[in-house]
Amino acid sequence: MAATKKIAAGVAAVAACAAALAGCASNDHAHAREKGAPGPKKAAPAAPGSVNRLIGDGSTAYTGSQPHLPTPHRLRPGQKPPQFVVFSWDGAGEDSQKLFSHYRKVAKANNATMTYFLSGVYMLPKSKAKLYHAPQHAAGQSDIGFNGIEGIRNTAEQVRGAWLDGNEIGTHFNGHFCGKYGGVGQWSVAEWKSEIRQAKSFVKSWKTNAGLKNMPPLPFDYDKELIGARTPCLEGRKNFMRAARQLGFRYDTSGVDDQVWPKKKHGLWDLSMQLVPFKGHSYEQLTMDYNFMINQSGKSTQGDPGMREYWGDQMRDSLLAGFNRAYKGNRAPLIIGNHFESWNGGTYIRALDETIHTVCNKPEVRCVSFRQLADWLDAQDPRTLKKLTTLGVGQAPKQGWASFLDGKKAPAPKGAAGAPATRS
Repeated sequence: MAATKKIAAGVAAVAACAAALAGCASNDHAHAREKGAPGPKKAAPAAPGSVNRLIGDGSTAYTGSQPHLPTPHRLRPGQKPPQFVVFSWDGAGEDSQKLFSHYRKVAKANNATMTYFLSGVYMLPKSKAKLYHAPQHAAGQSDIGFNGIEGIRNTAEQVRGAWLDGNEIGTHFNGHFCGKYGGVGQWSVAEWKSEIRQAKSFVKSWKTNAGLKNMPPLPFDYDKELIGARTPCLEGRKNFMRAARQLGFRYDTSGVDDQVWPKKKHGLWDLSMQLVPFKGHSYEQLTMDYNFMINQSGKSTQGDPGMREYWGDQMRDSLLAGFNRAYKGNRAPLIIGNHFESWNGGTYIRALDETIHTVCNKPEVRCVSFRQLADWLDAQDPRTLKKLTTLGVGQAPKQGWASFLDGKKAPAPKGAAGAPATRS
């Protein structure tokens, strides 16, 4: 991206995504806080800045445990699970729209934390572009360009502040290559490992590459902070997950799923985005701003001005319909993905602001990052999670939550060993 303009070519890169129901999906997917029993113990967080061990060139530093992270608690027998909602951002960077800083303010105002998937090339100046060697591409190529010095300065300030606020810094990798001819869907496990290493390296050396050595470091060890991602255009997930597991990642959110409780896949939590009722249509819609745009104004990022208010309302109401279906039903976490873009006059930004304000302030709702959701899932009794996965979309337990999660062993399915005899 240019120093103070829109992150370079983001729309052009995103436009490579499919324009169907799943939009940015690959062809494989076209279609008040409660406490329970304590989970695994965590070290008490150190005060920010009480420890400051510089790493490498000083672009990052170990400053102690991340502040503002809640301790995950195991559900008590019979306790109703909270309603988790995750708002996440692909390619997070601070440009002239100032949407990164905007959503930090929105999160604070609504008792929320979020996940920001930082693109590594947003920490790499154009003058150093050839340091990036994308798999199956020449050195210095990127479908979303690179950044200017001022853009790197502003993005680093926001990343630093976001982490200290309790938000998560994930990765959206680097060059955002989609489709044929070297797109991420064609990359091998080894190539994904190379892309991940480079994404880390640009974050770990931004001060040297941008000549900003007097700025404070990012207050985390990125090798340890980075535990999850979303792939460009939701492509290449299979080999990415294999690489990610080997590199110590804990979750992936590159899939498309129904509103059901997550399970592990290839050793990672499968925290896929979801399909929710699409207001005014008979089909469901993926929980991502880009996909709403594609289904409303096609490939035009600035469609009919007379329709923009309606389109924003339609997105907001669709997300709220999905939220209410889970909140009153199976309590499956709601996963939402977005971009720092003012498509269709910023109507999706308004829709998300209104959605966040509505859902994050309801009783028993926790608007959290993917890291916090993964921590909570890891703290639960595996038998409890298995029971939760038996609930269908919008399905609340018929016998009530107290009975459903009473801690007793579930009866074996009919016909299975140990099940009561039945008559045909």
